[in-house]
Amino acid sequence: MKTWNRRDFLALSAATGAASALPLKLHAAARPVEDFTFLFITDCHLQPELNAAGGCHQAFTKARKISADFVVQGGDHVFDALGVNRDRATSLIDLYTKTEQDLGMKVHHTIGNHDLFGVYPASGAEPTDPLYGKKFFEDQFGKLYYSFDHKGVHFIVLDSIGITADRGYEGRIDADQLTWLATDLKSISAATPVIVSVHIPLVTAFDAYTAPLPTPPAHHGLSVANAYEVLPLFEGHNVLGVLQGHTHINETVIWRGVPYMTSGAVSGNWWHGTRMGTPEGFTVVEVKAGKLKTRYETYGFQSVDPKNT
Repeated sequence: MKTWNRRDFLALSAATGAASALPLKLHAAARPVEDFTFLFITDCHLQPELNAAGGCHQAFTKARKISADFVVQGGDHVFDALGVNRDRATSLIDLYTKTEQDLGMKVHHTIGNHDLFGVYPASGAEPTDPLYGKKFFEDQFGKLYYSFDHKGVHFIVLDSIGITADRGYEGRIDADQLTWLATDLKSISAATPVIVSVHIPLVTAFDAYTAPLPTPPAHHGLSVANAYEVLPLFEGHNVLGVLQGHTHINETVIWRGVPYMTSGAVSGNWWHGTRMGTPEGFTVVEVKAGKLKTRYETYGFQSVDPKNT
């Protein structure tokens, strides 16, 4: 089985980006939908502490044993590039790319908020740094948003991270991406099945499960602030589901017939056990007879510092 290295990942990203830029007429002819399985693996938060590398290895080894065509990584590959210096951020992403080879299959990457470099002032990085912000992710994995086709299904990977003026982040799909998304969806037939990956959820009921924080957050970070601009673009299309990460819990909210499925995290409660009852794991996604079916797989990780919630 082929071992994937960083050059392979970048070549793959370039290929998928090229596919999304093809003339509209090349996308228009829908092919028959075949049954297949893929994995949605999100919020790995890889770090050398808390046996996180061992946990990711354990998760990826189990994932490799599942008969799947590829992986969609839902973001937050490492913990954490936001507020650390370049040496630390580089060592984290190097550890991640090395560990990801355990999967032994193609991986399509989604950017997460913790995959931004140096945005928090505590990092000591300046916005002029060539790897600042999203450039760090692009340098490792390629395009921030793109689409690709597989066995008759059209996949769309979105960038839901907005960098704020005060060097924070919020959930947001920017204007250029909204224009691209509308064009991409127009390039396929209304009958073509669509599956979307996004890190910060477009639709979630997370706020209903938790008490308000004593001090409200400065930014809209738990969901996409302008989801109201995104969701209408899906109307009239055969969207099988939207796969989401970020909150580390298993949740499905159905809005206008579309399931918005948030997956539990490989890291669980940031490597401290269960997160609101959701243990460490990843999601297996089956496309069968043109419909989407998911199941959550745990892998038996034992935290060295359990703080279950």
